[in-house]
Amino acid sequence: MDEHQNEEEKTEEDLTFERITQPAVHRSGFVTVVGRPNVGKSSLINTLCGEKIAITSNKPQTTRHQIRGVLTMPNAQLVFVDTPGIHKPKTPLGERLNQRAVDGIPGVDIVCMVVDATSPFGKGDKFIASKLPSSSIVIVNKCDKAKKNQILQQLAETSSLSFAEYFPVSAKTGEGTDVLLEYLLEKAPEGPRYYPDDQITDMSDKDFVAELVREQLLRLTREEVPHSIATRVTEWEWPRVRIEILVERESQKGIVIGHKGEVLKKVGTAVREQLHEGIYIELQVKVDKNWQHRPDRIERLGY
Repeated sequence: MDEHQNEEEKTEEDLTFERITQPAVHRSGFVTVVGRPNVGKSSLINTLCGEKIAITSNKPQTTRHQIRGVLTMPNAQLVFVDTPGIHKPKTPLGERLNQRAVDGIPGVDIVCMVVDATSPFGKGDKFIASKLPSSSIVIVNKCDKAKKNQILQQLAETSSLSFAEYFPVSAKTGEGTDVLLEYLLEKAPEGPRYYPDDQITDMSDKDFVAELVREQLLRLTREEVPHSIATRVTEWEWPRVRIEILVERESQKGIVIGHKGEVLKKVGTAVREQLHEGIYIELQVKVDKNWQHRPDRIERLGY
């Protein structure tokens, strides 16, 4: 083809050839997800990635780490950064979790603030919003549980923040997440893949299994007990795994074990169902008095 040929003179065949031979643009970006506890940040990331990346529950402080979920497509890779819910801390652990969340904001390509469609937009949300750049987006989650007027009210309230975009979604049903994902891909800059195609998270297998145990305990215990639980792997000789469950008081130990070990049996069964067949999980419960209030213990547990 003559290199001086005008665009008007090019045939459809010429244009098709150019589209095929030109290298596709690859986009990649880091997307941090922030918000108050229990607004559905982890559930949203799991839905967007199409995999279980982070544990979920209806208890505050479910997420205690910055966890990255990786979504890889032919011409793009998005790395979602799940953060602990930002709250008014009552313990050194709470202070550490808040700092982890705030640390996830600078240096990323897109910041998403998640709010709950069923809960009024309050002081906690406004505090978080004040920490975010104007290029951030607002995601109104749990629209499957909210009435239409609640969703509209949240969109109206958050519009005063003057952020870049607003998306009503449901992490549970997936409603609205396709539009959200399309926007994130469009805004992601051109760049390389940061993770191999088959990697879906930066969390190690050990930490993931320990988190699965904590997830089940969060669902089976009440009141102050869920906040007092920490889990860690003490033996990893696949398929044999030993996990230590830490609580803060002797009375909590009995609750976690349950009558005749009933609670631990339920936990072990539920975790095994989510892992490879043949895994053997041994659970041990120990008291580590007031570990949430002791910075040295918090550090040692990796929080």
